Amino acid sequence: MTESTTRWCSDKLVLIAALAAISLSVFQIWQGITADLSAPVFRPIHLSWVLILVFLTLPLIKQGQSTAIYLMGRCIDILCIAAIAWASYNIVSFDYDDIMFLMDGLTSLDQLSGLIIMVLLLEATRRTVGMVMVVIAALFLAYAIFGNYLPGSIASKGFSIEEIVRFHIFSTNGIYGAPLAIAAGVVFIFVLFGAFLQVTGAGKFFIDASFSLAGKYRGGPAKASVLASAALGSISGSAIANTVTTGALTIPMMKKLGYKSEQAAGIEAAASTGGQIMPPVMGAGAFVMAQFTGIPYSEILLVSIAPAILYFGCTLLYVHLMACKLGLKGMDVTEKITVVLKDGWHFLVPLILITSLLLMSYSPILVGITGCVAILVAAMCRKHSRITVSVFFEGMKEGAILALPISVACGTAGIVVGVVGQTGIGLQFTQFLMALSGGYLWSVLGLIAIAAVILGMGLPVTAAYIVLSIMAVPSLTELGVGLLAAHMIVFWLSQTSNVTPPIALAAFAAAGIANTSPMKSAVQAFKLAQGFFIIPIMMAFSGLIWMEGKNVDFIVAIVLTVGLIVAFAGCIEGRLATKLPMLSRMLLLVSAFAMLVHYPYINAIGLALIVVITLLNIRASKNESVLTQEVI
Repeated sequence: MTESTTRWCSDKLVLIAALAAISLSVFQIWQGITADLSAPVFRPIHLSWVLILVFLTLPLIKQGQSTAIYLMGRCIDILCIAAIAWASYNIVSFDYDDIMFLMDGLTSLDQLSGLIIMVLLLEATRRTVGMVMVVIAALFLAYAIFGNYLPGSIASKGFSIEEIVRFHIFSTNGIYGAPLAIAAGVVFIFVLFGAFLQVTGAGKFFIDASFSLAGKYRGGPAKASVLASAALGSISGSAIANTVTTGALTIPMMKKLGYKSEQAAGIEAAASTGGQIMPPVMGAGAFVMAQFTGIPYSEILLVSIAPAILYFGCTLLYVHLMACKLGLKGMDVTEKITVVLKDGWHFLVPLILITSLLLMSYSPILVGITGCVAILVAAMCRKHSRITVSVFFEGMKEGAILALPISVACGTAGIVVGVVGQTGIGLQFTQFLMALSGGYLWSVLGLIAIAAVILGMGLPVTAAYIVLSIMAVPSLTELGVGLLAAHMIVFWLSQTSNVTPPIALAAFAAAGIANTSPMKSAVQAFKLAQGFFIIPIMMAFSGLIWMEGKNVDFIVAIVLTVGLIVAFAGCIEGRLATKLPMLSRMLLLVSAFAMLVHYPYINAIGLALIVVITLLNIRASKNESVLTQEVI
């Protein structure tokens, strides 16, 4: 066995993987249009296809080892693929009306098929997401099996292997439950839409437009990074992917302008993470939220607009204050927005189309397919953006590959959701959280935020949201928070792990591009992403989640949130228009807390104090400018 043998084997498997990925995209589009397959058939087929692709694209033993070891690893991968195909065939062809199943449960062959899928799903999770999620799922399974040996307050019935497999595999409650249903349906289609945006050049258009709009202002590349991430982040499905995509361009430009390396990385990470809460798509979590709450996605989209704008406004404010502190200017040369729009206006049409259709409550899956068609048609309408057949298939392949971690994570998250439902541990966790917090909403929010950061160290955002929503939302609703507001709070807090030390994945990815310290980048990202903590607090304590007939409360909540953001920014950065005296910073901190109480008079006094300090600071800045000119 020589190196040429290894290369031949690798090349053949890469080709097979590409064909399998393209075929998966075709299958998903066909199912989205026809909906011919029922859930007990479609979901196992989707997951098996995904698992096969994972074992094809992420080998057990990577190249670099000896030829014999590498080929042995690939043989194990192929055996796993064969086992997946065999087990999935048994699951898909299972007869739920069989009288023997109804009387005696699963046969040994059915149990073996289910165990194969569960074990290999966990292995695929290890390869795509990491070991932490595998450990969490394994702990939940262990609780389901051995829960009867635990103390009474946390004990469960204790289920047999047959009962575990029957619940998690041969039903739509566990692995093939709601999380995988969302990943296999609407999320896959929108990830495919995002892949087409990239291969057609639409992604570059949004980045160019952002630089045209914001590049000439103080700290221009940083502000352009925020705008570009807002435009692309919700469609990419991953904060890390967004960081790498836009950061490759924006981080070097920020460093060239004068930002420190860790500041440039932090700005990009905070902005890219914010893309996950920006309509119209908001990553995968919002679609899971619609499934869990039963609330139409169009309603979730509408109530998310104002909080998302507030978040990016908060990030832009910190970026501006940082630029002022460093004495940075804007870019000397930027392309005129009219020129950028002239070349790429047609890429706006698909986004406008999918936003309109989602607001009109059309099926998200069909809206996503329509968006894919629209972006391809739009690209073909202009000579300079037309794509070849090979680029089209590249988009089909990339869409499937990008969806792999999401589907695998959602399948494994289904284990957690299934165990919670099967054992009833969710109610026990709610009681524990209420006891630990003393029944105070402040305490519950703090504990959920800590749990979100800890879970996010090893879980993707969507998986962290699924686990937290199952365990923590009942605690919030028990304290009077509305169902949608509770899910939105958990959804937002689940994003924080990307920017919160000690493990901030988006910040670490940005640090790699900026060639700087990951921890310093994470600290900067955490400071810039304060909106992820401020805005959920306002969701809990004010009317920031819009409700019909509550327009006045909603407007007041927006004003108070803006005041809170300005107060915290001035206090932390030590300046607004110019440097703030220590007394003003302390007063801003007090005013910030005044925004959080339920007494209108205190709110008004705090808001008035913020306005006065801001106006006095602007006046002081103008006086400084006059004195500087006189000296000159």
